[in-house]
Amino acid sequence: MNHAFEVATSLLASVAGQGRGIRIGSAGRQPEEMLEIYDMEGCPFCRVVREALTDLDIDALIYPCPKNGSVFRPLVERLGGKQQFPFLFDPNTDEAMYESADIVEYLYSTYGNQPAPQRWKLKAMRTPASFAASALRRGRGVRADGNVRQAEQPLELFSFEASPFARLVRERMTELELPHILRQVGRDQPADWLMPPMRRKLMPDYQPTQRNRQALIERAGRVAVPYLIDPNTGTELFESKAIIEYLDRTYG
Repeated sequence: MNHAFEVATSLLASVAGQGRGIRIGSAGRQPEEMLEIYDMEGCPFCRVVREALTDLDIDALIYPCPKNGSVFRPLVERLGGKQQFPFLFDPNTDEAMYESADIVEYLYSTYGNQPAPQRWKLKAMRTPASFAASALRRGRGVRADGNVRQAEQPLELFSFEASPFARLVRERMTELELPHILRQVGRDQPADWLMPPMRRKLMPDYQPTQRNRQALIERAGRVAVPYLIDPNTGTELFESKAIIEYLDRTYG
């Protein structure tokens, strides 16, 4: 694919999302056991749930369920009775549910200690923007690739929902049906909004306050999104183009 074109349309999708999924707004507590989210990257209803996860700064284990997928779709049907997405399973409470509005309300009330903000409840404001973002990506992150090699252990991806670069990686991971731990790296201070090259130049002593940004500094020496960790091969790398090439080479 033309990577520059894909980045451009992904950036437009982020703009269509009206700024949701960028910053930490209502940081909640981390679940003791990681939440399990069954979704597909290109689904507009799944996007709303992931936006809420960024807002609440909650990591989650993502099981990609693209159309024609054969790995996790049957599991959702066994757990909930039908293949509908998004689907949440919370091992901390044994709660399982469909419907993005119900999942968002559950996330805020259970881990944000508050009702979901009104902006998450108004479908007239939320859903059209999410559909527009999906339309701009032209079906990316919706359908399975078919004959792929599965990962024995979930990969880890440092991301925030509205990142146009991380979106490209999440789409490819959906198409390859690769389970992954989604590590939230939402912005929570002014310095986080600077592009990494500019931040390194203007703020060489940058010290993030968000937990996963701190973890990235300690692990990789800098903060940039996306960042992939593959425990199956010991590979760790930045840059969406390099990550996608790695995923295709290793699992495609």
